[in-house]
Amino acid sequence: MATAAGLPGDASAAVQKPTHSTAGTTSTKPQRLTLKKPTAPTTAAERRRARTARTRAAVRAAALRDALEPRFKLDDAGGVVPDVRAEAAIIYNPENGKVLWESHSTSRRSIASLTKVMTATVFLENSPDLTREIKVDRSDVRAASTTYLRAGYTVTTGDLLHLLLIASDNAAARALARVSPYGSQGFVARMNEKAKELGLENTSYADSSGLLADNTSSAYDLAKLITYVSGDDRIGSIMRTPYYTVNMGRRQITIHSTNQLVMNGDVDVQAGKTGFISKAGYCLVTLLRLPQGGPDVAVVVLGAKSNPGRFWETRHLFNWISTKAQDWFGESGQSSSQTTQIPAVLPASN
Repeated sequence: MATAAGLPGDASAAVQKPTHSTAGTTSTKPQRLTLKKPTAPTTAAERRRARTARTRAAVRAAALRDALEPRFKLDDAGGVVPDVRAEAAIIYNPENGKVLWESHSTSRRSIASLTKVMTATVFLENSPDLTREIKVDRSDVRAASTTYLRAGYTVTTGDLLHLLLIASDNAAARALARVSPYGSQGFVARMNEKAKELGLENTSYADSSGLLADNTSSAYDLAKLITYVSGDDRIGSIMRTPYYTVNMGRRQITIHSTNQLVMNGDVDVQAGKTGFISKAGYCLVTLLRLPQGGPDVAVVVLGAKSNPGRFWETRHLFNWISTKAQDWFGESGQSSSQTTQIPAVLPASN
């Protein structure tokens, strides 16, 4: 292990230093340089910080252990169904708009950066030129929290779209809204109009990035929205991209997906987006393809307790529905008649 001085090994090391003899000839005499070992916290403030760090690490470890284990319960009919730790969740069948399983799926909740799914949808509806170059404005980056951009950078709208959907870049969301035909304020109004057009009854938007807690929706609405946007390959292809390099003049920045399911690559993700602010908790909306070339299902998790928790909750729900796929979807990949018999099925909105 390297020490603070950059020397390998123990707390001391031999260093050869030239010395001069009385005869004027140069010789080398080994000298020892003593390196101090790291010391334990000594002040009360340091001890408090150390205790806080240990406590937080223990809490994170406990949360991860808990998230790794799927939980189940019995429904009213005596069937074994998922018992999620998240505030709301849903498994939705895009083929017929039926809910295969749900927990508080119509409750309105803050959705954080899941907002950006609608941001991309509204920006692309006028078929903009994605090679158009724009200059990042100070208003785009001010208090943006998560962003790779700086005022004065020149980027294409296509790059902004990748930053938006891969890295969940808040300044990119603001820039896209600003340069759209609607302008920043008109863009948010159009987002709300689009939500109504799509029948998203529990959805409303307050800004284009999701930083404001007043961006709200439900797991059911979000399942419908991710199904809708997956039909636009300009969005779906970006959401499936693990890495992307943005050219900003002489600078190059490589970003990676905030979606661990995309990064790991062991689940067939068709579309997806992450979101987090304190009010919303950890959120994930996904469209996933069932194994062996099966149909797609939308899985939404809102208000998970931790970052890994949202991905594990999604995995558990996906694994559970995969075991039911033969009964519910049949070999053809289309929903079977048994789907309509599942408890708590909600009607699809048009």
